[in-house]
Amino acid sequence: MNSEAEKNADRFLGFADIYEQARPVMPTYPVNIIKKYLGGNPDKVVDLGCGTGLSTFIWENHCNSVIGIDPNEEMLSVARKKQTGSVSFRLAFSHETGIADDFADVVMCAQSFHWMEPTQTLAEINRILKSNGIFAAIDYDLPPVCSWKAEKAYDELFHQVELIEQANTAFKESFIQWDKNNHLTNIENSGYFRFAREIVFSNTEKCTSERLINLALSQGIIKAGPELISGYIAAYKTVINDIFGDQEFDVDFCYRMRLGVK
Repeated sequence: MNSEAEKNADRFLGFADIYEQARPVMPTYPVNIIKKYLGGNPDKVVDLGCGTGLSTFIWENHCNSVIGIDPNEEMLSVARKKQTGSVSFRLAFSHETGIADDFADVVMCAQSFHWMEPTQTLAEINRILKSNGIFAAIDYDLPPVCSWKAEKAYDELFHQVELIEQANTAFKESFIQWDKNNHLTNIENSGYFRFAREIVFSNTEKCTSERLINLALSQGIIKAGPELISGYIAAYKTVINDIFGDQEFDVDFCYRMRLGVK
């Protein structure tokens, strides 16, 4: 068992419901690109770090079966409520999936690869991925594009979170993240892939003040120290509600897909 993986699995304990409500569902654009590179629909897809399944169910009707894998049972309990015949879920770590060799046509990490030790995870991906298969790490930036004032408030909140995290040694050591900017380099340097590139795109979704607030909370920031962060969260809520009130509005999530062809 990997202690870093265990720590990161606990990062989102208690946040499954808010995560499901606030986070974006993966758009179909990356699915279409992956299918284009494959030359057709995949047979089997593995979604590593699937969380509540927001990135898993997008593969329905685009493959014969998809398995979502996550080490957090709370997240999977939400995902399993939506389970269908072609979609299933498994409790496992990204470096120890229990999947058979040469199993998948596609392995995907959606907003999750930065929580995984890259060397071990890429070795496992290589093991379960068929020849000519595709690995894709797909991430979105937060906050979404909506209002410069709201985005500034979001950035200011997370600046305070970072300061609190740096001062709280126990919390700082309770998880580890790997830099998303290194995803493509890690894919290229692994030696497992014949071709790799980065693709950028955006997707528009409907949003509300409540969802924009919950997007921040869904990152587990309250764990940094409830008594220290609560005032900053309250200030952020005030700004968002003052800007948007009760209206529904469009936001644009900006994505980066780092892709490798085995």
